[in-house]
Amino acid sequence: MTYGPVQSKINWYRSPIDRTTLAELNQRSDLLGLAQTLGHLGLLALTGAAAWFAVRAELWWALVPVLFLHGTFYAFLLNGFHELCHRSVFRSKFLNEFFLRVFSFLGWYNHVHFWTSHQEHHKYTLHPPDDLEVVLPVEITLNSFLKAAVVNPWGLFQRVKGVVRLSFGQLEGEWENMLFPPDAEERRSRLFNWARILLAGHLLLTVVSLALSYLLALDLWLLPVLVTLAPFYGGWLLFLCNNTQHVGLMDNIPDYRLCTRTIILNPFVRFLYWHMNFHIEHHMYAAVPCYKLGRLHKAIKADLPPSPVGLAASWKEIIAILEKQKEDPSYQHLPEAPNPVLA
Repeated sequence: MTYGPVQSKINWYRSPIDRTTLAELNQRSDLLGLAQTLGHLGLLALTGAAAWFAVRAELWWALVPVLFLHGTFYAFLLNGFHELCHRSVFRSKFLNEFFLRVFSFLGWYNHVHFWTSHQEHHKYTLHPPDDLEVVLPVEITLNSFLKAAVVNPWGLFQRVKGVVRLSFGQLEGEWENMLFPPDAEERRSRLFNWARILLAGHLLLTVVSLALSYLLALDLWLLPVLVTLAPFYGGWLLFLCNNTQHVGLMDNIPDYRLCTRTIILNPFVRFLYWHMNFHIEHHMYAAVPCYKLGRLHKAIKADLPPSPVGLAASWKEIIAILEKQKEDPSYQHLPEAPNPVLA
């Protein structure tokens, strides 16, 4: 097997921006990073406390909707984890590394695996086989949405299966073997060790919580429901946001405006989504912290395709593209960008 990139460095088109403005936008802030990070974790603490209150007060009719809301907010830890992997949230290295591991644990995410893959995704976006993190065309169906929207036992099984496999030091598939070749011993070691921490940590959390609930008649059984199982229910909104990023667009082109989609969302959903609705901007200038992407969007807006406003408009556009791809599998949507760079 051949390891490493097939293509040379891609000469990506990036919308022009004043160097002084870009330098300011690239500046990270511990204060803004804490507002984003603790704000998100605070929402989870609030919904978790509401679930605990419902149990203690025996308001069982309220527990299911509260858990659904908790899962809806919890799912977006994926985007916080993504931003922390970029190391662009905090000015302080310690804060970034600390919260990266917190988010990694809470969501069953392996930051070693993700960042190794995601660097290639940014360098070679939608240029297979150098980017196999996202491969077009992406098939999205009502069934795939419903599987993730409310309760996702399939996702739980696949996530735990993957963590167990890596805990035993086993790689799988072309992409993993390319990212972690035999000579990358130190990288492989970190990958496998974090998987073992995830597995042992969540097992310990579950066993201790259930044991104390049984022995001391406490309601600690709810803790693994609020943490270990939380990434696998209430995923409807994350699904609708995350799947807008590249679906239906073009591959093998050096223009982020044509292979990545920016959408406009209301301030609360944008906060939950860690501002990844500005996805063209994130790919063009990946060092810009998520909380400054709105300002970057305004600075280069004239050079971007029109952005659909709201999830309804975004999915109306995407569904129309997916319908065309059913009729013609080779069809790829060409956004209306000024002077598109196709080669």
